[in-house]
Amino acid sequence: MAFIDDIVIHLKAGNGGHGVVRWRAEKGKPKAGAAGGNGGHGGSVFLHAIRDIGVLVRYATEKKFSSEDGLSGMKKSMDGRGGKDLHLDIPLGSIVTNMTTGDVYQFLKDGEDICVLDGGRGGLGNEYFKSSTNVTPLQQTDGKKGQEADFHIELQLIVDAGFAGFPNAGKSSLLNALTNARAKVASYQFTTLEPNLGDFYGFILADIPGLIEGASAGKGLGHKFLRHIARTKLVFHCISLENEDIMQAYKTIRGELEAYSPELAEKKELIILTKTDVLTPEQVETAVKKMKKLKKDVLTVTIADDASVKAFADKLVAILRAEEKAFAVAAEKAALENEGEFKKD
Repeated sequence: MAFIDDIVIHLKAGNGGHGVVRWRAEKGKPKAGAAGGNGGHGGSVFLHAIRDIGVLVRYATEKKFSSEDGLSGMKKSMDGRGGKDLHLDIPLGSIVTNMTTGDVYQFLKDGEDICVLDGGRGGLGNEYFKSSTNVTPLQQTDGKKGQEADFHIELQLIVDAGFAGFPNAGKSSLLNALTNARAKVASYQFTTLEPNLGDFYGFILADIPGLIEGASAGKGLGHKFLRHIARTKLVFHCISLENEDIMQAYKTIRGELEAYSPELAEKKELIILTKTDVLTPEQVETAVKKMKKLKKDVLTVTIADDASVKAFADKLVAILRAEEKAFAVAAEKAALENEGEFKKD
């Protein structure tokens, strides 16, 4: 089944059980006292983030889910059992919107569990209403209905680096060569129809559908890429040396990134010139010099040569580790600044 990164499902929390009218039976006293128990609370609905980008496929056919209702109260002052909560798995990186209230939840931590709907409170049994002036109460209340709503779930991948570039820029092949991924590779455009992830020395790399001109306006499959790359730490801009004008190829994709999100355009970008085997070493050197005029790091690679892949991987992991350290330092600095502002207040 195809990868799903955008879906609407209906969720309902359990209803509360009803309170009941019951009596304590004693010999000669059929109504010795109120003994009706309260109803149990309905189960709540929680969304649970897991590291599985394909989990939304489970909800392609079944889109309605609910937690358990609470049970009604019982005799002998016994309360009804509460309904079980529902914990529904969603992919890490999801943005979830309650389409009734407009509340938005972001799932950025693995294992995060957020309550999105509260179960209904249980009703009160007649024992609750017993008093010195009301010794045989007939009152009881019904349980409240649980909350329910449609929820829009949109997945935005959280990865260390995302590959950008035209279709056939060699992104899938490179991901396969660097990681344990098994991305589909072929000689036609849009081979990649869904995101592929790979582990590279503990860093998560993503190859997502290729961009074309107009992707930011929804053309082609690239709009999926733009959504997912929004949360990546680094952008790996792949440009095939099969392009006659590599600078124009770069500017086209760069324009799509900037049109989609200025924030995205500000992320650190690494230029990767792929398929170096189609040119002479001198031509590759000329291409590198041209791209370095953009004041960005430029790496070259061809998957047709194991030595080239090895040299490229060594440079890449060094860059990723340096960036990871820089992110950690920046996060610590921001935390200290926030702490200082808090103390001032």
